[in-house]
Amino acid sequence: VIPLFALVVYVYATEIERRNWNLIFAGLAYWGMDWFNEIWNAIFFHFTQYAPVWGAPGKTAYLLLIGLNIEICFMFAIAGVTFGKMLPPDKKMKILGIPNRWVIAVGGSIFCVFVEVLLNAVGALTWEYAWWSAGAPWLIFLFGYLPFFLVSFWAHDAATLKKKLAIVGTIFAVDIASILVFGVGLGWL
Repeated sequence: VIPLFALVVYVYATEIERRNWNLIFAGLAYWGMDWFNEIWNAIFFHFTQYAPVWGAPGKTAYLLLIGLNIEICFMFAIAGVTFGKMLPPDKKMKILGIPNRWVIAVGGSIFCVFVEVLLNAVGALTWEYAWWSAGAPWLIFLFGYLPFFLVSFWAHDAATLKKKLAIVGTIFAVDIASILVFGVGLGWL
């Protein structure tokens, strides 16, 4: 865990040193969106008492929520920075006639779903429902990843630091409030 944490700190410190606020906020937005998904997944398990939509079984240094271990958490913390580095500087540039942000968001989401299918195949990620599985990947694509990319790129492209702060601040305010209400208050997480 310590080397993974050091990697996350290094990635953000490098972008802070470069004053690359676009990538910092893209990364934080992506990470915050993952926390949002992980929270609703844990709430889903609370109500079904059968299975979460996805689970993180097996050995981990620390299980944060039913579908989120510390290693996955650190990966999501830097994924938004990584994908943000792939964005062309020109927001209006098109790829095959499609706005580049959409192409990269769709391509990144497909890539992430592919990785999840592989993780599920080796038992590192569990799915118990037919509607959220390798046989029905569109929900994983639409709700599991596409919003991460779209919100991350929205934060990246926001015109001012104030707008970037508002986007990321709202995401984390919802996450923190949800953890306090559903986790600390109600004990559902």
